[in-house]
Amino acid sequence: MNVPILTIDRSESPSRIAYGSRFNAASWFIDRHLDEGRQSKIAVRQLGSDITYSDLCENVARTGNALLGLGLEPGSRVMMVVKDCVEFFYVFWGAMKAGLIPVPVSFMIRPSDIAFMIEDSGCDSIVYSSEFAASVVPALVSAATGAQGLRLEDDGAFLSDMANASPALDSVESAPDDIAFWLYSSGTTGRPKGVPHRHRDIVTTCEHYAVGILGLNEDDHCYSAAKLFFAYGLGNAMTFPLYVGGTAVLDERRPTPETTFEIISMMKPTAYFGVPTLYAAQLQMLERSGRTGAHPSDLSSLRLCVSAGEALPPNLFRRWQDVTGLEILDGIGSTEALHIFISNIAEQVEPGATGRIVPGYQARVVSENGLETKPGEAGQLEIQGDSVMTGYWNRPEQNKVTLVDGWLRTGDQYICDEDGLFRYQGRSDDMIKVGGIWCSPFDIEARLIEHPFVLEAAVVGRKDQHGLTKPEAFVVLAEALQETSDVSVTPNGFEAELVDYCKEGLPKYMYPRWIHFVADLPKTATGKIQRYRLRKT
Repeated sequence: MNVPILTIDRSESPSRIAYGSRFNAASWFIDRHLDEGRQSKIAVRQLGSDITYSDLCENVARTGNALLGLGLEPGSRVMMVVKDCVEFFYVFWGAMKAGLIPVPVSFMIRPSDIAFMIEDSGCDSIVYSSEFAASVVPALVSAATGAQGLRLEDDGAFLSDMANASPALDSVESAPDDIAFWLYSSGTTGRPKGVPHRHRDIVTTCEHYAVGILGLNEDDHCYSAAKLFFAYGLGNAMTFPLYVGGTAVLDERRPTPETTFEIISMMKPTAYFGVPTLYAAQLQMLERSGRTGAHPSDLSSLRLCVSAGEALPPNLFRRWQDVTGLEILDGIGSTEALHIFISNIAEQVEPGATGRIVPGYQARVVSENGLETKPGEAGQLEIQGDSVMTGYWNRPEQNKVTLVDGWLRTGDQYICDEDGLFRYQGRSDDMIKVGGIWCSPFDIEARLIEHPFVLEAAVVGRKDQHGLTKPEAFVVLAEALQETSDVSVTPNGFEAELVDYCKEGLPKYMYPRWIHFVADLPKTATGKIQRYRLRKT
């Protein structure tokens, strides 16, 4: 096997990672496991089948050879619109091993967005699951770039090419700083931006966060409700388990409380990765089962729960711990940094805080004039680290704004206290100035969610009749409200109670002046609330 030279010294924190002059991540994450004796160990579990490391290595090589058989040149982009299945692994690592650049993108977007990314990336081919043909085929026609569509299905020609290709493929020689793959930022506004990442970036996130913070090892089975096509899910469900020689647990279905509890009960993962929205829905189901005596899931296999995508409200953390006995480790990451760079640590969790900087990264909070703030003062979060992108693809003006003097501007407002604990305040463009005082929508949302009849909340700024900005809240009601026999607690009569509830727990100026009860909140694929869409309501 063509396994690269990589040494890791864990005698210090952060771990020291040393690369040889040549390093192809596919060799480290795929081939290495055969040299370390994991041939028969299960690498990937999905409903109906288990895939060993030997199977994985063979099929990655077959897929790389099948892609090369199409005449693709080194450095060619291979876009992926692929569901969470083992074929995602085959295409991603097979392309990388062959010197091609896989580009996973969301399958939850419109054909026009896929067409934009085909044109923007200049990809030569697009591999897609048959379920997404209705979006991909029109996108290929609309883009008119000549990119070829490769459908993954039993009667698909490319699947046949994969099966018939050679099971032997040496990794193309690459340097640690060479581009290995792209992602596209989901963003909360505007067109997605291409984010190229290097071979070394994957190792950085795995070593410093997956091992350094989560303590993952080869006995862990990792299950992510967040999908593989974006950075959070890509780490949780693929690169983390492969890095430590563990097992990935996949489910191609849309994550719901029912499906996630089913997978946890059946597949017995040890580490579960979710987002606050899903944790809230799962908790509602658990609390309902507690009232009825029916238990929806056996969570006994879990030793670890992780949350990202949006800040985790402290009340949600406490309720989950009360019901399940498990902590949720909240953290913040980004597509630009590939994964989480600030996180809570097991048994040291501060509810309502994002946590402390992950070893191997640096962070600071800066004011509007670019100076670092004092402890307790709000400002924009900036970070540095070895997994941070070198720049967006074909976005020179955006790069000037986002990457400044070696720091990545995250667009998130934070407070850092004297102990190095970071507390989320909201996105920079979501902050609300009320009566001349900046306030965080997250603080108001967290207070609303503490009410037992509120499932979710989002807060934006809205001008009143005098042209002054005040908080406006959009609230999703919990099932418990529907079950109460108190006729005064209804959406029509509940608004005043929520206003008083906020006044009791927040500074007086922060209470919402308007409250709207909605069925759901607009979100990105990563679970982030799209507040800009609420501001237009």
